[in-house]
Amino acid sequence: MPKTARSIETYIFAKDANRPDLLRQSFTADATLEMVVHTGAISFPPHVSGRAGIAQVLVRSFGQSYENVYTFCLGEPPKADAITHACKWLVGMSVKETGELRIGCGDYHWRFEPQSGLAQHLCITIEHMQVCLPEDLEPVMNWLQSLEYPWCLPNEVIEGAPQISNIAPVIEYLQT
Repeated sequence: MPKTARSIETYIFAKDANRPDLLRQSFTADATLEMVVHTGAISFPPHVSGRAGIAQVLVRSFGQSYENVYTFCLGEPPKADAITHACKWLVGMSVKETGELRIGCGDYHWRFEPQSGLAQHLCITIEHMQVCLPEDLEPVMNWLQSLEYPWCLPNEVIEGAPQISNIAPVIEYLQT
């Protein structure tokens, strides 16, 4: 497996499983994070510097609020010699305090250090973060748990999506 794909996979697992220490296998120590958020349903700082800061924002703080997190990169992993990679992403999770469900999507834009394959920069764009009722948790989790993790094809995501009206903007975005 290419180092860059491993860096992405380790980041996804670290975030989803609340394991901040794993980010040293994903990001350089001086990596930067840029967040572009097009929704009011979730918030993040626009810029974060350093692996420790990224761990605080994307793993520790995130893990205090959310559980049952599943994040997917749509499409093929990067090639072995890639220094950049862009893909759409999908996330499903529940809010610890309320049980409400969040389904979101957007884009990842990665830039890697050529020698190590670790990420030097990650830009995450959040296009949609839809709020669903706690009753929607089971059908959504059944859907997410049926997908290949963390890489899957957009058509697999779309075909298996439950018929919940609140997630229509996410599905529409993933179809483009």
